[in-house]
Amino acid sequence: MAELIVPDDAVVLDGPVAGDPLRLLSPLTRVLGRAGPAVVVRTSGSTGRAKRTVLTRDALAASSMATAVRTGAVGQWLLALPVHYVAGLQVLVRSLYAGTDPVVLDPAARFTPEAFAEAAARLEDPVRFTSLVPTQLQRILEPESGVRNGDAVSALKSFSAVLLGGSAASPRLLAAAREADLRVISTYGMSETCGGCVYDGVAVDGVSVHVEQDGGRPGTPSAPGPGRIWLGGAVVAAGYAGDPEQTARHFHEAAGTRWYRTDDLGELSPDGVLAVHGRVDDVLNTGGVKVSAGRVTAVLDRHPAVRQALVLGVPDPEWGQAVGAAVVAAAGTDRARLRAELAEAVRAEHGSAAVPRRWAWPQELPMLPTGKPDRAAVARLLG
Repeated sequence: MAELIVPDDAVVLDGPVAGDPLRLLSPLTRVLGRAGPAVVVRTSGSTGRAKRTVLTRDALAASSMATAVRTGAVGQWLLALPVHYVAGLQVLVRSLYAGTDPVVLDPAARFTPEAFAEAAARLEDPVRFTSLVPTQLQRILEPESGVRNGDAVSALKSFSAVLLGGSAASPRLLAAAREADLRVISTYGMSETCGGCVYDGVAVDGVSVHVEQDGGRPGTPSAPGPGRIWLGGAVVAAGYAGDPEQTARHFHEAAGTRWYRTDDLGELSPDGVLAVHGRVDDVLNTGGVKVSAGRVTAVLDRHPAVRQALVLGVPDPEWGQAVGAAVVAAAGTDRARLRAELAEAVRAEHGSAAVPRRWAWPQELPMLPTGKPDRAAVARLLG
């Protein structure tokens, strides 16, 4: 596959943007006014080498339009995420297409409920949107102190939609959002699809989902059961800058549709709702038994005393790999009792081999700026 040519005027986001992120609005306006590659976004590299994803004007436009259609409106956006990652970038892009001025929550400061409420108070349009990661939403709805900031909760209620992505939100957090009467949309996507393109398990307009089993690429029906997720449509990136080999591995054309081959496992329900089970490489081998780390994490997340959880395979001299679990428990929880209950829940659903052998109990999971768990840092906690 030929190497992608990136125009000299493309907006290249190779790392944190110094100063006011709104200074990107002018160059973004320029590149969105012409066809072809517009923005290069560097992926997080949380589980492998970083890649420079090339997003075209047409892909960004299709993504922006699909979000407007799914949410039912265009409006003013609050930027609460770094702009060098796709979710933050998209706040600026959607603002440009909506013709509204985004409000910025200080990207250099730690996210707090107080700062969020103050920034939301500066929004002028009654139709308003924001994108958050689960950790941010949790700091408002489930603060460590146990006492919510009323202004922050009221601010959340003022949004027409809160797009929640970056990593999977726990059932507990989503239930808290529903109980608070918030309009939260769980999103799934990545830089290679201009960010979220599956909302609450359903693909946005113009996007298709295929689940690959036994080598069945897009163009063949998705068979029942779990498999590798493919995402197709106008939102798919042009490829990777300077890496034709990875471009050929992940991007394909089939029957006039451009597809991206993800590194995630998932399953489609009979009515087309996508459930994401975790990464392909999250399947670990412990003592000869294969265990899905994502599915074990899901069991832990369902416990009402678990605020956050992540399961990883860690090297073990006896078992090859041991199942390790980092769990953020609710305040006042008896950890010994919780560990026993979690172990029993995992054993009942996935068998004894899936029960974590190593546990860590951080106050909060280490996170990357994208909102994804910092897997390397969690691995160090599990030792």
